[in-house]
Amino acid sequence: MTALSFETPPAAPRRQRLRTHRQGPVLTIELNTPEHGNTVTDALLDELLAVLLDQDPDVRVLVLTGRGADFCLGGDRGEYTRHLADDPAGNGIRISGTKARRVCDALTGNPAVTIARVHGKVIGAGMALALACDLRVGAEDATFRLPELALGLPTAWGGLLPRLMNEVGAARVRELVLTGRAFTAAEAQSLSILQKVVPEHELDAAVAAWARPVVRRPAAALRVTKTLLNSLSAASRLADVSLLDAELMAAVVTEAHHTHG
Repeated sequence: MTALSFETPPAAPRRQRLRTHRQGPVLTIELNTPEHGNTVTDALLDELLAVLLDQDPDVRVLVLTGRGADFCLGGDRGEYTRHLADDPAGNGIRISGTKARRVCDALTGNPAVTIARVHGKVIGAGMALALACDLRVGAEDATFRLPELALGLPTAWGGLLPRLMNEVGAARVRELVLTGRAFTAAEAQSLSILQKVVPEHELDAAVAAWARPVVRRPAAALRVTKTLLNSLSAASRLADVSLLDAELMAAVVTEAHHTHG
């Protein structure tokens, strides 16, 4: 088998906001707007969902990473403002929230094993994208934050809150959400937000160490095992209120706009 490599992938044609690179059974998707901190926009969500829905069934491992200094600085607040200007009733925000949910569900339900390779700042929606992945490795100097409450927003994006509660536990999540404080990669690992922490220059090697055994697993057994793991995780949540994420976000943002606009 050809040795796996996770060097910075070359730019893919027709994908401005993403760069994709395929090496055998491993597909790497790189958020590619480093000049904006890889913030999540509707256009980026559209491209990401298109890649995930068009994914070759022979892909066994999918790696999600970000180009530049940061993995992802979260959602584009300017886009929310533009949505409200276009439609004060908040329909644009609802549509955006639905896209976020579809992308995160496509990552979690992906037949391949998904690996988040994170570095720099991982904020809000960026954390949601990472948490939607099966395995998460971070650079030891990465930092994490959930600033939504301080920005006047609910923690309602892409099913972030139930995934976080499931991985971390209610008491710790309450503290992270209500204070909005930044925390380190070491703490993220202690909370199971990350499963592995390494120096940044060792991120590719850490991803490859996870990918090598996975690509040798029988495809059918891999798919069934992922389905079992996802089903058991969903069952432990009893009710998935993240289905309301888009409505909650639209309601809060439009109310704030009408109050202060």
